[in-house]
Amino acid sequence: MKKKFVYLEVEVKNGKYILKDVTGKVRTDIYVRDIMCQHCIDNSQCIQYDIETGRSMRKDMALFNDMKPKEVEMEASNKIEADPVLNFIHNESVDLRPKTLVMPDLKWKYLVRSAMRGKNIMMTGAAGCGKTMAAKRLVEALERPEFYFNLGATQDPRGTLIGNTHFKKEEGTTFAESMFVKAIQTKDAIILLDEISRAHPEAWNILMTVLDQGQRYLRLDEHQDSPTIEVAEGVTFVATANIGNEYTATRAMDRALVDRFIIVEMDTLNKEQESGLLKDLHPGVTQEQADNIAEIASMTRKEIKSDAPRITNSISTRISVEIAGLLEDGFELAEAAEVCIYPFFDEDGGVDSERTYMKQVVQKYCGSTEGEDIFNAEGVEEEAEMNS
Repeated sequence: MKKKFVYLEVEVKNGKYILKDVTGKVRTDIYVRDIMCQHCIDNSQCIQYDIETGRSMRKDMALFNDMKPKEVEMEASNKIEADPVLNFIHNESVDLRPKTLVMPDLKWKYLVRSAMRGKNIMMTGAAGCGKTMAAKRLVEALERPEFYFNLGATQDPRGTLIGNTHFKKEEGTTFAESMFVKAIQTKDAIILLDEISRAHPEAWNILMTVLDQGQRYLRLDEHQDSPTIEVAEGVTFVATANIGNEYTATRAMDRALVDRFIIVEMDTLNKEQESGLLKDLHPGVTQEQADNIAEIASMTRKEIKSDAPRITNSISTRISVEIAGLLEDGFELAEAAEVCIYPFFDEDGGVDSERTYMKQVVQKYCGSTEGEDIFNAEGVEEEAEMNS
């Protein structure tokens, strides 16, 4: 194991030896013999203190000076401590990230910082990797007003984002503004635009001025007077998008629209991360069950990236979580696979079909050896490893 050292400078004050670390902090928690302190002063040396063993060694003073924070670093550190917003982003935000949100510290802090600075954020990543969950956890962490709009599900972009006109015999034509209009006028609101990559192009056109930092307005052209609504101070837009050829229901987004966002890419979990997440979300499953689900999901992700993949879909984290929920409720893995895994894989081709291949994989973790000629899972994962 690599030892950890503290480097100390020795000063004399009122006849006593004072030890300071590279940040200038006086270390009263560290004891070094007076004779060694004096030798350091006489020879222009510093002290290398081993915090594991308590042993001290004299070293060249240049080593201490090289480890001192640079002036720019000290200024940045002081600025963070002095600014409540920066202090929250760098020191407090990580503690607010839920345990069930598996996301690197850097990306989480970037997400929080972007929201607090009123940036437009686009969450990207594979389907079912936790984009929407991350956005919702951000809202919870910051305790901001929240509005949710599923742009992929709406068939009436103008009605959803602007509003509708209605005719009543007694009142004539009236205009009813949308909830989106209220949302953009709510100070410090976080507005979630889910599945923006599936939205109708007209929705993108409407959002162009809303998302542009130099404009930030929405024109209610359905209204009789066509008023212009300004986006309130502190409003943050968080969009989720699936980008790639495998998402056939998505549209290629206009570059002008994408450029209005900063991108936060969600990572696909590895086996250990996914297994840990399943245990956190469904503590009733055993560790072995969580590991098996994560292994199956990981294998599909490796296989689909191989040179000659035998499947066209992979198991998302969302599906893994659903399987874990079934196992926690007393279902067997084979039963969970029947309803959660196999429907996503084509059964055309008989013994060479995608579904047969997945049955081979799943059966390995069900502990069954029946049907070895068809469902011989030996080497399935090894083949996937070789092809990846």
